[in-house]
Amino acid sequence: MPNIASAKKRARQAEKRRKQNQAQKSEMRTQEKKLRKLVAEKKVEELSKTQNKLASLVDKAAKTNLIHKNAAARKKSRMAALVKKAAPTP
Repeated sequence: MPNIASAKKRARQAEKRRKQNQAQKSEMRTQEKKLRKLVAEKKVEELSKTQNKLASLVDKAAKTNLIHKNAAARKKSRMAALVKKAAPTP
């Protein structure tokens, strides 16, 4: 454990940030699982809403450097392709 006041503060800040990052990543993963489940169940009505929420979470994660911007783009692209494949063709 740190003895110096500034080091103690840094430890507190690091722990706070770690928890925030962990929560943000967890929410992102949860939304991705929801989306994949909806695709498997072919629930087209709910897909769009879930995809938008996932895209928003991914963009926010990329903005704060939680994930790389190219990783975010790749994730969004793959989810869009998955949703397009699941949607019925008119």
